[in-house]
Amino acid sequence: MSEDHLNPMAQENTLARNDSLALHLSGVTVNVGGEPLLGPLELSLDVGDHLLLVGPSGSGKTSLLRAIAGLGEVTGGLVEVLGQKVHSGPNSLVEPQNRGVGLLFQGGALWPHMTVRQTIDFVLTASKVPRKERKPRREKLLELVELKGMDKRSVPTLSGGEAQRLALARALATEPGLLLLDEPLGPLDQELRQGLLKSLDRLRRELHLTIVHVTHDESEARSLATAVARLDKGQLEVTTLEPLQRDDGAIGEAPGESHP
Repeated sequence: MSEDHLNPMAQENTLARNDSLALHLSGVTVNVGGEPLLGPLELSLDVGDHLLLVGPSGSGKTSLLRAIAGLGEVTGGLVEVLGQKVHSGPNSLVEPQNRGVGLLFQGGALWPHMTVRQTIDFVLTASKVPRKERKPRREKLLELVELKGMDKRSVPTLSGGEAQRLALARALATEPGLLLLDEPLGPLDQELRQGLLKSLDRLRRELHLTIVHVTHDESEARSLATAVARLDKGQLEVTTLEPLQRDDGAIGEAPGESHP
């Protein structure tokens, strides 16, 4: 038995089952506008976990995602992504573009003057992917998100579901190990949301992604998650979900165990 099990003060929210952590927060505090908002926070996620992040409006869910991505005001604690220390105390150790993190916001924030091809190529070029590798990388990404053959389509001609799939492909273009989703399905109708949720689950398995997914509709995405984290009054409470395999291959929900 580890020392943590013997130590009554070891209260970390952890889903980790081995040493291959995709995300680790230890004593993390976050400010917004110079004022304390979150923390201290404790959280550990294994590679392949899908965490739903829920909580009241204004509780700091987006601020937490931005802090993990290197875009927020972390004032203390330790942030590790894919085994790499990226933030220690108030000091950022790794630039956002080098953290292995993909970030997808509600609405996708696509550039309307670009085509599908240009949208992906822009990221690949900025990431310094060699020219000869860009086309096969782009084609693979578009195939993964079921947009194969749509390279020449302009962004304004895409449907809502197609646009979010393109935004997802763009977020995956840097080959992140950790994908942060900030209510990406909000503007879509129920059928499109369900389709994209299934695509996300498939991609998580195929690419060994770890996902932190902010949502206001916990019930909709709960069947695909490994855990739910509730953020309220600056603190996290994590509930682990034990997946049940159904005959159709989808993941069903089961009662979870709460980790205060």
